[in-house]
Amino acid sequence: MEKLEIQADRYDFKEDIDYKVRFPNGLSERVIKNLSDIKGEPNWMKEFRLNAYKFFSRRPMPNWIDGLDKLNLNDISYFALASDKKSTSWEDVPKKIKDTYDKLGIPEAEKRALGGVEAMFDSTVVYNNVREELKKEGIIFCDTDSAVKDYPELVKKYFGKVVSPNDNKFAALNSALWSGGSFIYVPKGVKVKLPLQAYFRINAANMGQFERTLIIADEGADVTYVEGCSATTYSKESLHAAVVEIIAMKGAHVKYITIQNWSSDVYNLVTKRAFAYENAYVEWIDANIGAKLTAKYPSVYMLEPGAKANILSIAFADKGQHQDAGAKAIHLAPATSSVIRSKSICLNGGRTTYRGLVKIPRGSKDSNTSVTCDALIFDDDSRTDTYPYMEISEESADVSHEASVGKIGEDQRLYMESRGIPENEGINMVVLGFVGEFIKELPMEFALEFNRLIKINMENAVG
Repeated sequence: MEKLEIQADRYDFKEDIDYKVRFPNGLSERVIKNLSDIKGEPNWMKEFRLNAYKFFSRRPMPNWIDGLDKLNLNDISYFALASDKKSTSWEDVPKKIKDTYDKLGIPEAEKRALGGVEAMFDSTVVYNNVREELKKEGIIFCDTDSAVKDYPELVKKYFGKVVSPNDNKFAALNSALWSGGSFIYVPKGVKVKLPLQAYFRINAANMGQFERTLIIADEGADVTYVEGCSATTYSKESLHAAVVEIIAMKGAHVKYITIQNWSSDVYNLVTKRAFAYENAYVEWIDANIGAKLTAKYPSVYMLEPGAKANILSIAFADKGQHQDAGAKAIHLAPATSSVIRSKSICLNGGRTTYRGLVKIPRGSKDSNTSVTCDALIFDDDSRTDTYPYMEISEESADVSHEASVGKIGEDQRLYMESRGIPENEGINMVVLGFVGEFIKELPMEFALEFNRLIKINMENAVG
């Protein structure tokens, strides 16, 4: 049995970067204008940002997420430029930035298992490359800033259409300040055989990162995208407020995998949403391991008959962490189906929360949904909560919901001892079995990485 180990030192390091541009802390309309000017954007995008900032300013801070009141937005720097050029060769990336990604193992992963890689450092993408055979098939994989200039018609058609700037306060903040992120377009009938990956790194203290990702899978297209995230630990908070928009056209399949290992001083507040059209299939495979506070609920809006959604969420909360995660499945057409599975682990006083919504309005006939929430608690100081909301107005709908909470206690430890199983090994077996459903969904390279990323100190966990 493979042993789960702490390897925080692999991700918790910092580079002393001489930033070419770094905004002072604080937010104003002038910050938005300066950001757009630095990027040399067209007027329509600047107006998009300024309108989003108005939405942000009008909306109060959400009061239904415990801990969010401690975030001071005036202590955040909203843009930092570490390099003024984007490279297609790792050798051309500035040395200190390249050293960061070398330590994270990104270049090696690209060689072994990926069709394309993008690397974002604080506010900007510093590296992007896609295999030539994918380019020949018409696949576009670039940073979103470049897409605004190189593919303006595609961007204008879909940008902000799945997640409106007025959707919520932090979607509005992202819409005003977005920088970097991935833009993907897969033409009709094209199957991307190797995953595409982006890695987002926060290196600076008191930093805000606001990547914007837009994935468009045309009719019958198929693509898997993997997102990895990490940050250096500082004594003051940083903010990650991303927006992800997915459009899955008729018969398309999009699989979006997230493995996030933010440091314990990051507020991770993300809006992720997909539109699924006729017979399209969208999968969110979402792992949240680090961060001080996570609020993230990947959602699929099934807009036409036959659309399907599969959402698997894993949350791990250690001391001082609150993982408020879950999923949304909105059935807006007949014969649509969704599966939501949530797994959470909390120890050393950590807290996990499942917050989900399933909506099947009248007229979405013969639709079905299945929701399963499982929690594992290691000690009396930890806490888990479940808030499943179901709004079912269609009599023909098939709906099921299951929830369970398990605790590793003295009885379990004594049982393992009586069978000759060392305590740490026994707990490892329990944890690996608990998250095995998630690991099976990952490509091999990322399954191994996920095992390395699980931060469980076995001695502390079993007291």
